[in-house]
Amino acid sequence: MNLQNIINHIKSSKKLLVEHELYRKISSLDDLKMFMEYHIYAVWDFMSLLKALQVNLTNINNPWIPNSNPKAARFINEIVLEEETDELKNGEVMSHFELYISAMDQIGANTHIIYSMIEKIKQGKNYRSVINECNIPEEIKDFLNFTFDVIESGEPHKIASAFTFGRENVIPDMFIKIVKNLNQTNSNKASTFVYYLERHIELDGDDHGPIALKMIESLCGDDFYKWEDVKKIAKKSIEMRIKLWSFILEKLKYEYTVN
Repeated sequence: MNLQNIINHIKSSKKLLVEHELYRKISSLDDLKMFMEYHIYAVWDFMSLLKALQVNLTNINNPWIPNSNPKAARFINEIVLEEETDELKNGEVMSHFELYISAMDQIGANTHIIYSMIEKIKQGKNYRSVINECNIPEEIKDFLNFTFDVIESGEPHKIASAFTFGRENVIPDMFIKIVKNLNQTNSNKASTFVYYLERHIELDGDDHGPIALKMIESLCGDDFYKWEDVKKIAKKSIEMRIKLWSFILEKLKYEYTVN
């Protein structure tokens, strides 16, 4: 098995995701606020996947010892540099999570719940308990719990599959759809969000996506069973994103009906 087998296996699911009706539904600032208030959790758990890979693929302990897979370590460190400490166009340095929060603040989206969750985790509360006790929809909890199930496996090839095929490899196609659908007026009012999208399209399409695919190859090698794991998690990751998108779409449709 190889990358092309995985790409073929997820092709139909990826098509459903890229062509999802949700993108066409986000046209007003109110639509965008609702979308971002739900999507922020996927941004947060993306960062968690990222750091799980760095923890598993690099040596973060003292004293330092050489890494068993320096190629994979280099791949993930390259991605972490820009995802966790990106240098933005104004020279400021921040994570893409923090950039997304800034975009939410610009349009007046509610960030209280996600901040509350992070504060509880900072204080040492078990993150699973925080997720499951938080006042967020079950669909979001399901999405997060799937991600952390993969992370808790502690198996780099599985984490890399969710990260690569559920995120880096599909993000450019997804985000291009949203950018195109925001009209000029709204894109000006949500300029930070548009910058966030364009930055991800640029990085994931040109750099991070291809690097992540190389990382998968490095982690799986000739191991048939690892490739099988990657295939299953890749498809499931996309299916979980589709479920999340469908949930947000229904919420947007409900708001139109009520108003």
